[in-house]
Amino acid sequence: MGLRIHFVVDPHGWCCMGLIVFVWLYNFFLIPKIVLFPHYEEGHIPGILIIIFYGIAIFCLVALVRASITDPGRLPENPKIPHGEREFWELCNKCNLMRPKRSHHCSRCGHCVRRMDHHCPWINNCVGEDNHWLFLQLCFYTELLTCYALMFSFCHYYYFLPLKKRNLDLFVVRHELAIMRLAAFMGITMLVGITGLFYTQLIGIITDTTSIEKMSNCCEEISRPRKPWQQTFSEVFGTRWKILWFIPFRQRQPLRVPYHFANHV
Repeated sequence: MGLRIHFVVDPHGWCCMGLIVFVWLYNFFLIPKIVLFPHYEEGHIPGILIIIFYGIAIFCLVALVRASITDPGRLPENPKIPHGEREFWELCNKCNLMRPKRSHHCSRCGHCVRRMDHHCPWINNCVGEDNHWLFLQLCFYTELLTCYALMFSFCHYYYFLPLKKRNLDLFVVRHELAIMRLAAFMGITMLVGITGLFYTQLIGIITDTTSIEKMSNCCEEISRPRKPWQQTFSEVFGTRWKILWFIPFRQRQPLRVPYHFANHV
């Protein structure tokens, strides 16, 4: 299954995603410049901590870009419906096209998306069957990177030994306090928002319920058998190998899901 590029023309989404990229760039360049490299040069921290920081940051950026440009599961205008699965398809009353049950029509994008969870302006894309796993990775690595940056910011002022070699002519050194305060504000704001979002996403996968289904109150407990959490996560990530759930560079291979687990939207 090849990667299908998908762009959403939405200025509001571009602004939201641009803000996320700005926060990422701010931390990616300034935290190492002010905290990591100076303390490493003076022997306060090992080099592996710098490698871990850049590794998390790169994984976060890859997940962001791929979640934004990957086709979330847009349905073609003339989908080929398998003969034995026609009863599990329905007609969309907005675009008048056939779609599998649990699909939803996105009014912002103007088309139906398979197993759509929600439209996220922060990635300027829908979160659906084909990119939900990337969105989860984005939440995970954003939270991890934010915690990492906040931890080093705290240690810089309250735990590490004071730096002896400081070039006061550098802009980042002369304005260090203002830069670190802004980084802390953005980090705390990001952490609070991502933690709530990541928690609701995990609960939704464990209960096999999308955000749209929760809002529509159409998911009754008797509507389908309850699946183990390992199976629901495997279906979202496209693999049963748990180590691959954390790798944003791979291609997702959808697992075959029995239709008697399908839910109505």
